[in-house]
Amino acid sequence: MSTTQPFDISTPGVGVYSEVGRLRSVLVAAPGLAHTRLTPDTSKDLLFDEVLWVERARSDHADFRRLMQDRGIEVLELHEMLTEVVADDVARDWILDRRITAEEVGLGLMDPTREWLTSLPAARLADHLIGGVSYVELPDEFGGEFLRVLRDGLRDQHEWILPPLPNTLFMRDNTSWIYGGVTLNPMYWPARRPETLLTAAIYRFHPRFVGERFSVWLGDLDEPGGTGSRSSSGATLEGGDVMPIGNGTVLVGMGERTSHQAITLLASNLFAHGAAEQVIIAGLPSLRSAMHLDTVFTFCDAETATAFGPIVDNIVPLILRPSTSPSGLAISRPDGTFVEVVGRALGVDLRVVNTGGDIYGMHREQWDDGNNVVALEPGVVIGYDRNVGTNEMLRQAGIEVLEISASELGRGRGGGRCMTCPIARDAL
Repeated sequence: MSTTQPFDISTPGVGVYSEVGRLRSVLVAAPGLAHTRLTPDTSKDLLFDEVLWVERARSDHADFRRLMQDRGIEVLELHEMLTEVVADDVARDWILDRRITAEEVGLGLMDPTREWLTSLPAARLADHLIGGVSYVELPDEFGGEFLRVLRDGLRDQHEWILPPLPNTLFMRDNTSWIYGGVTLNPMYWPARRPETLLTAAIYRFHPRFVGERFSVWLGDLDEPGGTGSRSSSGATLEGGDVMPIGNGTVLVGMGERTSHQAITLLASNLFAHGAAEQVIIAGLPSLRSAMHLDTVFTFCDAETATAFGPIVDNIVPLILRPSTSPSGLAISRPDGTFVEVVGRALGVDLRVVNTGGDIYGMHREQWDDGNNVVALEPGVVIGYDRNVGTNEMLRQAGIEVLEISASELGRGRGGGRCMTCPIARDAL
């Protein structure tokens, strides 16, 4: 297949055709109201290891965005785009129809919650769609007697009518652009599933995307699946596991967050539309420190990747290709290591820069996202400043490392790649 992007590179367009070609457009989500909800008591359920100093995290995230903008990259921000979307009545109602349901907020509070949210200015509505709504926030004049009586029986009045979505900070995961299309990801943890609905609404209604032509490889842009906490499908997919590396190949990690059911559905759709020739599956352990493929392995240029050896050296690679079998898929276990298999797919001798430090330091730096860098163009990546050893090894290998502060953003366990959803990236 051709990996030449089908859009004029003088304008952003949409489509991601490699991991390290020049980044043209990217979607991020700044820390906000959802992160002020993180406490020692709530953070575990919201999938954060620590609470953030939100003001500093916002400042550091703004620096991150400016760093990309200074390189000529279009940086789109979730709250800003969602504010524009919900200013339109049709788009607002489309979201609320799918988010404010009896199953999610309860019959007694469904109508009052929707009425209150509808009454808010667009920016504040966007705040609460991302940041959640607690029982004490819904005004009495909307909740009425039902809310007042219900509060008497609540063990904790600060529990959620609508839970916050602090993991939107990691925009990589809820949708994934693969060549000329996108996946609307059914995510593993219930706490994250509603994120997909908000991003899908942006793709469906925002002027930046209206009029763009792209395919949907997984999910439905009219009715994005996996957005509610009650989804029990075994087909789960998260963008940290997805890498369209070019040359007709997609890498997908298979571990805690991404299942073989979703991978085979994705592969089948890509093959049916001639969008890919093979999918390389990376079998991962179910570890918090290796929740996605990109927590242990990312690309830095056309022939260089950074990797955490203790896990990457033990990845079992599998290859899916189209076939005439009833499933339409053929699966094989290729010869060689994961790195060798990926290198062959790209036609290069893939060089690996390992995590820096001694036996203790390398584990610390991997935990602190030393291998989770995002490429802005071949040979230029953004990483966290605290990963001194890994950053120095990358520089010795000829990679330009632009550093951002990890003091607060790093508390969420996600680096530069986790915090970015590329919308448009050149082929190599």
